[in-house]
Amino acid sequence: MKMKIAVLAGDGIGPEIVEQGIKVCKAVGEKYHHELVFEEGLVGATAIDAVGNPFPDETFELCKSSDAVLFGAIGDPKYDNDPKAKVRPEQGLLAMRKKLGLYANVRPVTTFRSLLDKSPLRRDLVENVDFVVLRELTGGIYFGKPQGRSEDGNTAYDSSVYHRYEIERIVKLGCEYAMQRSKRLTVVDKANVLATSRLWREVAGEVVKDYPELTVDFMFVDNAAMQIIQWPGKFDVMVTENMFGDILTDEASVITGSLGLLPSASIGKLTSVFEPIHGSYPQAKGKNIANPLGTILSAAMMFEYAFKLNEEAALIREAVMQSMEENYVTEDLTRDNPRSTSEVGDWIADYIRKK
Repeated sequence: MKMKIAVLAGDGIGPEIVEQGIKVCKAVGEKYHHELVFEEGLVGATAIDAVGNPFPDETFELCKSSDAVLFGAIGDPKYDNDPKAKVRPEQGLLAMRKKLGLYANVRPVTTFRSLLDKSPLRRDLVENVDFVVLRELTGGIYFGKPQGRSEDGNTAYDSSVYHRYEIERIVKLGCEYAMQRSKRLTVVDKANVLATSRLWREVAGEVVKDYPELTVDFMFVDNAAMQIIQWPGKFDVMVTENMFGDILTDEASVITGSLGLLPSASIGKLTSVFEPIHGSYPQAKGKNIANPLGTILSAAMMFEYAFKLNEEAALIREAVMQSMEENYVTEDLTRDNPRSTSEVGDWIADYIRKK
């Protein structure tokens, strides 16, 4: 099978972790006789510095013409620390989502047996936690208009906007995921306060009627945030709007033991994007210490979702699991002889080749 993969390494630790993802993909290609073609594109602060645009047209065309996108991270302190910057790296991420029609971010939250004691929660709470969050990506306060500041600079405003079709398609996708799992769906909103959330609850209530086998809960976002900590094992599939999903998935990622472990897939009308959920971690840039496992697991999701190659995806996950069982991991996961980013990537690629 031939696959064209757009590589958007981005900022901070992005190039280092994406390099390991490519390394593992190549090992899978060798083992299963797939032809993988990688082509790099600019995005984020790197793209601003080079061409003045965080998501250049050339990068968009590359993504459109590819079978999948392997993405690293976006963000740079020189923009974070300048509140008056007119162009920001994160605008590239939003533009990519909008132009590629990436309406659903799929984020699995899974705990690993060898890392249970590294979770900030008690072992009995996190053991066997396995749920999926579907976050809507193209609507809400991140895209709503009007948006801006008053002329005197003393007032700022954002608008949260949702359309019926945006809610319908993400809730339907959530229902389909739940049907393939334990048939439990949680819809998260803030319908007691927000008009957009009341539309979410109304539309979701209509969509779930087509899935009578599902057990459906409607939950306010503040309650959901508490219950992820109190009882994470109760969730199976969660669907929610853009900003709530952004916050809740970062919260959920911590219970696994490291933010560097969780992958994601952004699915839409054109090419899907696969990326770890952590940020650019600029403090670690160039030090070869960042955890590459989230990126490598995102590559596993790419083989599964974009190419329907479940055996290849399963082998990548097996290799990652084995690296953790043998404590061949980066410094965020062990103090006992931590390995570098590239060493972990090499170990996993070698495991796949020898398997």
